[in-house]
This record gives sequence, structure tokens and C-alpha cells, in this order.
Amino acid sequence: MDTILIFTFIILGLLIVLLAIPVDLAFNINRVSNDHHRFSGQVNVRWLFGMLRFCINIPDTDKPEKAKRKPSREKQSKTSSKEPGSTQLIGLLKNSPFRQRLYKFIKDLLRASHYRDLFLRLRIGVGDPANTGQLWILLGPLAAMARNLRGATVRIEPEFIDPMFNVQSHGKFRIIPIEFIALAVGFALSPPSLRALYSLRHSNAT
Repeated sequence: MDTILIFTFIILGLLIVLLAIPVDLAFNINRVSNDHHRFSGQVNVRWLFGMLRFCINIPDTDKPEKAKRKPSREKQSKTSSKEPGSTQLIGLLKNSPFRQRLYKFIKDLLRASHYRDLFLRLRIGVGDPANTGQLWILLGPLAAMARNLRGATVRIEPEFIDPMFNVQSHGKFRIIPIEFIALAVGFALSPPSLRALYSLRHSNAT
């Protein structure tokens, strides 16, 4: 029994040591929602002080589709406004305690990421002007916070007419995995997150 405990502690210790080693990431990611929803990009990973290096390619995951007749904006707006995903997202972000906890989580992640040469341009819309306006009221403070980041160029813009999720981003990060895990667990298990999750599941059940 003692041998099993000692072996377990050794494994846990090694795991903690490995998770405490910094990981360097250099990435370039693009997504254009009006181009068949294609993601493309590349992530270069450097770990174990440069002894382990590899590259992750982000291919286009969606096959090109035949050109289809685009529905009218009025019809598109009505359809988009009924999508449960955007409605749930807006409802979740309307929860003030959860929203404040999310802002804090994002700030903590940025502090822990040790970013360099960060560029992000995000244009987002849910296809309905009213819902996009509500979403932007919630994301506006986040966009303002991002504009004040040192050593970073971040622009987050709303799209009030068409559904859109366009991303252009590149930069470099140095992260410590165990620190990110601790932040993510703290966010997931925080009372505001648990209450928001319970409310979301309860609303889905009804």
C-alpha cells in the first residue's frame, strides 16, 4: 500500500513539474463567415525549453457548397433570431454576476499569457439588429478593455445586419499550463458560473 502511495505521489509530482514548464505559442488564425465559414491558420508550439517543437495546421473544415440563393435579409433576420444558440448566449451574458466573473477571468488569462505582438480583429453579429445590439451592450466594455492593452492591437466590431463571425488574429504567447488550468477551474467552479449554468439548464428543460 505504501509503495502505491509513493508511486502515486511521484507521478503527481512529475505531472505538476511538466505542467509548470512554460509553453511558447505563435499563431495565425483567420475565419471569414461569408466564405463558406472557413477556418485557416497555423499554431507553432515550443515546449521543454525548445527541445520539443511542432506545428498544428488549421485546415478548412467545411467543404465548399454550391452557390445557393441567398434569402432576403428580413427572412434571414427572423430565422437567426430564433436560433437557440445566440439567444442562450445573450441570456447568459445578461447575468450580471456571471458577466463580471467572465471579465475577471479574461483579464486573468491575459495577465497569465505573457502575450507579444498580439493582433485581433473580430466582427460579430447574430443576424438580428435587436439581438446584436443587446450583445454589443454586453461586449462593449470588453472591447474597450481590449483597446487599452499594451503591446496589442485589438478591434471588436458589431455587425447589425447579417449573421457574421469574422476573425483575423496573430501573435505570440508564453503560458504556464498549470496556471491556466487553475484559472479555468476557478472560473468554472465559481458561484456566478455555477448559478448561470443552473439557470441555463433549467431554462432549457422548461
